[in-house]
Amino acid sequence: MMRPQPINIVGAGMAGALLAVLLAKRGFRVALYDRRPDPRQTVPERGRSINLALAARGIRALESAGVMDQVRPLLIEMRGRMIHDLTGATKLLPYGWKPGEVIYSVGRGALTQLLVQAAARYPNVSLHFHQRCLGANLGENVLRFSDESSQRTYEVPLAPTIGADGAGSVLRASLAAEGVLTAREEFLDHDYKELTLPPVQAAGASTPRPALEVNALHVWPRGGFMLIALPNTDGSFTATLFLSRTGEHSFAALDTPERVQAFFSRKFPDAVPLIPDLITDFFRNPQGQLGTVHASRWYAGGQILLLGDAAHAIVPFHGQGMNAAFEDCTTFAELLERHDDWELLFAEFDRLRRPNAAAIAQMALENYVEMRDTVRDPKFERYKALSMELERRFPERFIPRYSMVMFHPEIPYSEALRRGEIQNEILAELDAAAMQGDTEAERARQLIESRLTRIGG
Repeated sequence: MMRPQPINIVGAGMAGALLAVLLAKRGFRVALYDRRPDPRQTVPERGRSINLALAARGIRALESAGVMDQVRPLLIEMRGRMIHDLTGATKLLPYGWKPGEVIYSVGRGALTQLLVQAAARYPNVSLHFHQRCLGANLGENVLRFSDESSQRTYEVPLAPTIGADGAGSVLRASLAAEGVLTAREEFLDHDYKELTLPPVQAAGASTPRPALEVNALHVWPRGGFMLIALPNTDGSFTATLFLSRTGEHSFAALDTPERVQAFFSRKFPDAVPLIPDLITDFFRNPQGQLGTVHASRWYAGGQILLLGDAAHAIVPFHGQGMNAAFEDCTTFAELLERHDDWELLFAEFDRLRRPNAAAIAQMALENYVEMRDTVRDPKFERYKALSMELERRFPERFIPRYSMVMFHPEIPYSEALRRGEIQNEILAELDAAAMQGDTEAERARQLIESRLTRIGG
């Protein structure tokens, strides 16, 4: 078991703040650094949130930190995807069939603020904002910082340091510069832009109402692109347009208010009346990039470990970036109980989490195609209905891949990916048989029992 000692965490976002709480609970002295202002005293930046989806893996981490009760008021239950077609017709596709198989919309700024507040309650946590990390010097065993207020540069002892400084991690770049690792960011050719759907004030009503059904994640799938909207606790929705950077349907083509208005009127006609500041928001809010971070390793000896987005940032289409980062934190905390050497701990963390990070990165990319395109295919609904039926009949062997990822934290991402590929083959065979009029009950049992082991077995 690791003896409590001082630990640096670079990055006071959600993962860094949560990890600070988990370490403080175990008696470690934590110094938490961030280049940004204190989130308890500032308003989150507009247009860059991509509202978050909290699922079982993240909930388990928040429960282990003892903060879930404080988080609950920030959450809005989403029971499924509400699909909007071009005519404005909608259809709810539930995430699951069991009670509790839901995910939760939560605002990034509010959750970050709450976790920083939770960390600040521990006397063994010190918070340092407006402190820009300049990198690490492994040979001299120091971290270098610049105080953004005074422009003073200074150094602190390095080991051990946790890099939770996000997809653009300075620490990852520092380790790459020293030759410890190689890293690359694999960007999509699609970007995103956020818009706001405010509550609607109906004539004669005393209070405004939400513009859309609250307990759903709304999706306007249009093949090569899509619009989504997640609910907020104030009755508004945060909408995000995901669109190619160049081409016929692209951000580059939407270069005038007239073209933006015409594009939305053609592709999202039912959403247009709900976005009164469409043109203002579109040209004011930043155009964000989307990508996956790949690093050849996540640690340097016993001095530095990267986790969360700093190690393995992913695209947002499975709603698992935050959940995966939180799972990193709980894994790290559990490893503290088994190790008394930082390098061995860091190496085992890398070994355990790397296959799962790769798996969820792949599934997130695949989910983008599903959300913007596949959900429109009648086969998708047949597969989904059949998946739920097979889970009812064979619950110890067959759980839909989406459910494994979102509702079963005991199943590693890598196992969800592996089993999901087998299950998709089974679904294809059963669907083909059903289309030919064959009975599928016995065929399903044979396929599942021969190809899928019992969950956890």
